[in-house]
Amino acid sequence: MAALLVLGASVAACGSFNEASRKFASAITPYKVEVVQGNVITKEQVDALQKGMSRQQVKDLLGTPLLASVFHANRWDYVFTIKRKGVPEQERRFTVYFDDTGLERFEGDEMPSEQEFVASVTTSIKNPKVPRLEATPEELAKYKAEQPAPAPSADISSSDTSTAAPPANYPPLESPQR
Repeated sequence: MAALLVLGASVAACGSFNEASRKFASAITPYKVEVVQGNVITKEQVDALQKGMSRQQVKDLLGTPLLASVFHANRWDYVFTIKRKGVPEQERRFTVYFDDTGLERFEGDEMPSEQEFVASVTTSIKNPKVPRLEATPEELAKYKAEQPAPAPSADISSSDTSTAAPPANYPPLESPQR
């Protein structure tokens, strides 16, 4: 009889796992893996593409394509996806087509500028601490005052090798085999 009551309670508990329970369970999830796949392509990169560019020039500009098929040798597909906690999921596609002379055409989703992309993935960071990267004139003067004076040398001409010409050839790294 007790086993029947336990079985009935567990079946009832499964049925009451509703949306509120799911939200509570997801709120206490300690960590969600950030998944970033593919190449970030920005509006600035798309604007730099020109008809007739070689495959290597396109690769240098956009990076290695996510999909370069043997069956579609004249087509490269770039796909970018990001799944990150606190940031809306993003997916963008971009395709470039080649002919015998080079880049023929390209098409794809509207690409964000670099600033727009960075803003879209950093929305979950509140008041990020950005370090100050410049020293004030007062800080520079203080730094110069703290530096020790160089020790005077007795004979500058013999000890200063920084202006000497490098040797015309260098000795071998390994001794010759005999």
